[in-house]
Amino acid sequence: MPEGDCLPPALTGLEVVALLGCLTGLARPDALARAHEVLDYVGIDEARYRLASEYSSGTKQRLKLAQALVHDPELLLLDEPTSGLDPKGRRHMLDLVHDLGHRQGKSLLYCSHLLPDVERTCTYVVVLSRGRVAVEGSIASLTHADGRQVRVEVGGDRAEFLRSLRETGLSHAEEPGGALVVRLGREDGDVDELFGLAARSRATLRTVEEVRSSLEDVFLAGVGGAGG
Repeated sequence: MPEGDCLPPALTGLEVVALLGCLTGLARPDALARAHEVLDYVGIDEARYRLASEYSSGTKQRLKLAQALVHDPELLLLDEPTSGLDPKGRRHMLDLVHDLGHRQGKSLLYCSHLLPDVERTCTYVVVLSRGRVAVEGSIASLTHADGRQVRVEVGGDRAEFLRSLRETGLSHAEEPGGALVVRLGREDGDVDELFGLAARSRATLRTVEEVRSSLEDVFLAGVGGAGG
């Protein structure tokens, strides 16, 4: 799925997708049937019979995804698939990409500078800086690079719970609203330890939630800040 607008303007959307199906080896009747299937999948209805030159930016993006899918490839190459889309179109495209990768078992190579889109759709990331690999790894591991952290709201004997945290060597920080962010020290750190500390301290943990650094933080750290 190329980033640039490279659709044959004199063909309808249906004809564009069917043509690409033929070019990848499908017989014309099969290419036409498959074209209707993938156009249904990406959400292009009666517009499939209009000229591609008349499409909006969002419909062109969906048409480019359809032509990439027509021959049912195992690997999809997606170059800036949400480029030029409004928020609704962007959400729809990301839903499609997520479905392809997570429910339909496609392998995806997704190129984008929009890191929230990458974090939503991908499991592994390679960050390039000046033509070289700056960071690579699973998103789950990269966003826990400094060890597992959890945010807890403490009830009961808060002072005793804080003392127990210090005695066990678990570093923590207090947020403006009073919640504590506790670093468990390693990615597989067990949150049950905090419940044990709370019980011994006559405190309660009202809420416990995972804290992840954003992929943007990982990117900036890998390229040495802005401008990398």
